[in-house]
Amino acid sequence: MQILLIAATEHEIRQELIANSGVDLLITGVGCPATLYHLQKRLQQIDYDMVIQAGIAGTFNDLLKPGQTALVKEDGFGDLGTEEKEEFMPIFKTGLAGENDFPFEKGRLVNTHPVLDLSALPKVNAITVNKVSDSMLQKQQLLQHFDPQLESMEGAALHYVCLQEKIPFVQIRSVSNTVGERDRSKWKMREAIEALNHELLSLVSLARLWAQ
Repeated sequence: MQILLIAATEHEIRQELIANSGVDLLITGVGCPATLYHLQKRLQQIDYDMVIQAGIAGTFNDLLKPGQTALVKEDGFGDLGTEEKEEFMPIFKTGLAGENDFPFEKGRLVNTHPVLDLSALPKVNAITVNKVSDSMLQKQQLLQHFDPQLESMEGAALHYVCLQEKIPFVQIRSVSNTVGERDRSKWKMREAIEALNHELLSLVSLARLWAQ
């Protein structure tokens, strides 16, 4: 089974994991534009059986605490839409796009791959943004429209490309901080990366088991 592992930055993935798991690694860079471009380019070059995206994320609530890991069941573009007088409207509510236009389902990018069910990790609803900030207004807008548990800057790009190309995929995230908390001294980066790499090895094993 040929697996592509993608991450936004090099420091999120331990190099010994790559050597021991036999996966290909692609560092896409931070954000949706870089992820969309580099992932699509690699998929044009090599036919992979699965793409796994691994990274850190912010949490919106106490259901997932810093250092914990989850698989993303649903994702979406959290800042794609319009904003007038501090009132945000997702693109699917503006009439500019249909919420069930492929690959969207009710405005969400849903992963139904069986590997998610094989894992004991929590399955969560996430959102992807281009701007990570300490804005309480932005946080409330995201909660109001999407009810997410996690926030990242690349997840929806993975879902969008792989659903379009009909390639199996899994997004795994470990929590480093609470959304809106910009005091980096309170972030648990080391703990999140350690947890991410530990769970990532198990996920690769589950993917290979599923392929058999």
